Amino acid sequence: MVLDVEAFESGLSVGAARSRSSRGRALPEEPCRLRTEYQRDRDRILHCKAFRRLKHKTQVFIAPEGDHYRTRLTHTLEVAGIARAVARGLRLNEDLTEAIALGHDLGHTPFGHAGEDALDSVLRELGYSGFRHNEQSARVVECVENDGRGLNLTWEVRDGIARHTGTHVPSTLEGCVVRACDRVAYVNHDLDDAIRSGLITPADIPRGPVELLGGTGSERIDYLAHDLVDTSHGRAMIEQGPEAAAAMNDLRDFLFHTVYTRAVEVSGEDKVRLLLRGLFHHFLSHPEHLPATPEAAAGHTGSPETVASVATLAVDEALVQRITDHIAGMTDRFAMRLYFDIFVPRSWSMQGRS
Repeated sequence: MVLDVEAFESGLSVGAARSRSSRGRALPEEPCRLRTEYQRDRDRILHCKAFRRLKHKTQVFIAPEGDHYRTRLTHTLEVAGIARAVARGLRLNEDLTEAIALGHDLGHTPFGHAGEDALDSVLRELGYSGFRHNEQSARVVECVENDGRGLNLTWEVRDGIARHTGTHVPSTLEGCVVRACDRVAYVNHDLDDAIRSGLITPADIPRGPVELLGGTGSERIDYLAHDLVDTSHGRAMIEQGPEAAAAMNDLRDFLFHTVYTRAVEVSGEDKVRLLLRGLFHHFLSHPEHLPATPEAAAGHTGSPETVASVATLAVDEALVQRITDHIAGMTDRFAMRLYFDIFVPRSWSMQGRS
């Protein structure tokens, strides 16, 4: 049996992306008999190591002890569910939408926003342009995963992952759906976790958005998803209606100015910065402690002599990229355990001594 891709995608709207019109992969491949190109991308992301590590990466609360707090993995699955529902309502390509959603946070650091800020700060101090998790997510699927070979995804999926946040808008409507639904998901789910933790109470949430969108996270997500479909139907762009957009912005501002600030204060933003900075500079001084990579085998010797200075642009750029890839890929618990192993003295066994 061979899948008739054209028939399978025949019900899509005029503006939807179609597999047969894809700009393709960096390395051409034979088509699959059972799956569209975007279904194949979705499966590759789902089965990759970076996706599995998301279950131990912070969403808001660092290494939470409660069983019901979101992690980067559950956030990703929630974004995928909301985005797929919106794509279906607009008759867009659900497979492309889901692939982008599942891959959009693969490059996120350990420790959530605090970790991203810490890694960004270290790189800027070294004279580089900083760290942005959307760019790192694209790098993960292009040249970090699969032992340095990448996942060889289609151009449309890589574009949607790279542009799910930041100044550049995705080139497909499906990518724009993920960009919008990422906000819908984290704004409401992070508020839910903040209430569960006792960091805020329901009464603290701005009343205007609550009165318009609903009193619970589920109600607000339902309102916003329907609004996205109703506002974007038949148009060449994906956007919320004016009232819903204003309410979303109010909730997002409240998160960044109140919830995230309090969360990093409780968890210890300075400690996160100290930990990641310590690991980064350790690897600059001891590149031989980095895991072997195809990039290293391709020409970087890994000897300390290749690092001229940690305070100037003389730092080996390839080494800085390897360190960034390694640290960004860590889970919270791996980063903490590694820091402990490197910087905390171990006790000596005194057996047999008096």
